Amino acid sequence: MDGDIPNLPAFIDIKRRYKAFLMVDEAHALGVLGKTGRGSHEHFGVAGRDVDIWMGTLSKTLASCGGYIAGDRVLVELLKYAASGFVYSVGISPVLAAASLKALQIMRREPERVHTLQERGSQFLNSMRSMGINTGFAEGYAVIPAITGSSLKAVKLSGQLFDAGLNVQPIIHPAVEEKAARLRFFLSSTHSQDDIDLACETVHALMKK
Repeated sequence: MDGDIPNLPAFIDIKRRYKAFLMVDEAHALGVLGKTGRGSHEHFGVAGRDVDIWMGTLSKTLASCGGYIAGDRVLVELLKYAASGFVYSVGISPVLAAASLKALQIMRREPERVHTLQERGSQFLNSMRSMGINTGFAEGYAVIPAITGSSLKAVKLSGQLFDAGLNVQPIIHPAVEEKAARLRFFLSSTHSQDDIDLACETVHALMKK
């Protein structure tokens, strides 16, 4: 929600110390973090087996619909038979699987997209902060909020931005605390530097009113 990144090595240390299970949600990490977009483990340089369960979605970087669980084979088999959300579900359709597979192939073939996205995220974050806009705990990757502090203000700004040609969704109470209501921006490797500048300037102008 905030575009922040947990200290994964510290969580792994705690997991080992207390013999706990560790599950990491990669929904906003795959395709974003790491030199080639392989996510949190590449970003921090940790082994995949250091985390018990990796979970994520196919609906963001992988351009489809569905989700995945990755981990030890025995654990994954157990989840197939015991996880309540999976027991009565059905397999992903071939067309959705094909879309995600193609997205993975493009990500592997064109790693420069990840670098471009990281540059745009840093540009957006630095620009927003230089304009005095509260971006919370964001670290400058694909998800960056603009905290409005009011659900009503977030909804109004979202509409005004849409009229100005920017599609940004409001996140309001009860999804977040009222004082943490925000506009939530999603950045892409296809956004240009000019796109970022225009978005920041437009947001700044409307938030000043």
